[in-house]
Amino acid sequence: MNFPPVHPVLDAALIARGYLEPTAVQSAVLQPETEGRDLLVSARTGSGKTVAFGLAAASTLMPDGQMPKPGVPIALVIAPTRELALQVQAELAWLYAGARIASCVGGMDIRREARTLYAGCHFVVGTPGRLGDHLRRGNLDLSGLRAVVLDEADEMLDLGFQEELEFILQAAPTERRTLLFSATIPHDIANLARKYQRNALRIDTIDRTVPHDDIEYRAMLIAAPEGEGALINILRWYEAPGALVFCATRDATRRLQLALVRRGFSAVMLSGELSQHERTSALDALRSGRARVGVCTDVAARGLDLPALDLVVHADLPTNPETLLHRSGRTGRAGRKGVSVLMVPQAKRRRAEQILNAGRVRATWSSAPSAEDINARDRERLLTDPMLDAPDGMERADAEALLAAHDPVAIAAALLRLYRRGLPAAENVSQPWHPAPADDGSRTAAAPAGDGGAGGFVQFRLAVGRNNRADPKWIIPLLCRIGNITKQEIGAIRIFDTDTRFEISRAVSDAFEAAAADLPPHEPRIMRAGDGPMPARQFRPRPGGSPPRKRRAS
Repeated sequence: MNFPPVHPVLDAALIARGYLEPTAVQSAVLQPETEGRDLLVSARTGSGKTVAFGLAAASTLMPDGQMPKPGVPIALVIAPTRELALQVQAELAWLYAGARIASCVGGMDIRREARTLYAGCHFVVGTPGRLGDHLRRGNLDLSGLRAVVLDEADEMLDLGFQEELEFILQAAPTERRTLLFSATIPHDIANLARKYQRNALRIDTIDRTVPHDDIEYRAMLIAAPEGEGALINILRWYEAPGALVFCATRDATRRLQLALVRRGFSAVMLSGELSQHERTSALDALRSGRARVGVCTDVAARGLDLPALDLVVHADLPTNPETLLHRSGRTGRAGRKGVSVLMVPQAKRRRAEQILNAGRVRATWSSAPSAEDINARDRERLLTDPMLDAPDGMERADAEALLAAHDPVAIAAALLRLYRRGLPAAENVSQPWHPAPADDGSRTAAAPAGDGGAGGFVQFRLAVGRNNRADPKWIIPLLCRIGNITKQEIGAIRIFDTDTRFEISRAVSDAFEAAAADLPPHEPRIMRAGDGPMPARQFRPRPGGSPPRKRRAS
């Protein structure tokens, strides 16, 4: 299928750029019913939205078939971050070849931006804060606007830009097209659309039954003190040409970036404390391949588009499912496959499962790769490395001379030493993941990876489930009391409708089973998983879901 004709000015640019087929969102905005209408579009990051709104606005901006002379802007694009605004500017520059496109973003010289606006342009692309500044100073004249685009509108509201957005939209002509693009349409976005759009056509290109077809999710259980070593092994296992590592704080970002550099990784830092020049340099290093790892906070990563990004690592768990999907959406873009890895300390396993479930994400669970896993992977990579392709010309002559002068095994050993010299050493990390039998009724969306090694836990069943308001808050103290064990000897807890599966350390499992077999009738029944149907026993939790108190002997 070829890209359908859009507009005489744009068709040549699309062909030159190699656009053979529209993405889902691009195809949706080119349907006949969208002509001249306001649009409220749901589309994922990386789905070709910038080109989509460029295509959708073409007939409005060039009704007579050509771009007018530059003067007051005819199109305004508002983006949440500097990086995204500059990326949008670059995309529009090739799509609308010959158009003047001004950028107005924080961190740049506002006087130079004012001179560009005064000289005349067709498009203005900017962030809400800087655009508001230019409006208040009288530098930006919106009287000629034919179209306004809000890109990543949900992120702009998350960043607290609603007041600035409304100020800008109120200053724009009422007779204009407003195209609003957002990954999600929460209540605030819907209100904004009703207030500033006219009879908008709703377009939804997101299949919510699958969070992202092109992203593989992995959840790796780690020992909390081994986080740095686990991260090193994850990066070494995937050896991605580009990776982003997300941290919760600036301090963690700085610490991890320095640790990776010390270990031999080409890593840069992206956080809110950096100047615009420093952030631009870091992004250029990632895009050019001079750096392969970017360590960043959530704020610094908003709007990033790195074409060769194949791996996202959540060194600190995301705070909610929206953040999980936003971070992960930096990879798997424009048809390229990607991997999103959550590093899950044992104490936060339950929280990770809740976030995955709420985001409708199915993740494969495992431990972080071990040093042995990394070494085996390195051997596999070496055997298929292109440098081992058959030599020719002078290479062959030199190779034959080497073989004549040295033992072949010694030459191979020298090759191994050279190959490994540039690779950061793998870390010895523990393997805390112990896969349990799969059960389709589980609350968790995780599927065991099957590579957790010999199990250190035994699975039991408790005759209390969701229907009885089961809750780990009182199940854990109950198990500790019944079996005379500690919290550290309890593994995963999974709650189903009529029962709960939980793990007990193998070292105390026999004693726990014996204690559970002796429970009085008012206590909930406990037995090993797989020992047949659960015997019937009446159990009703106390009001509020708390466990029953143990009766005292009379």
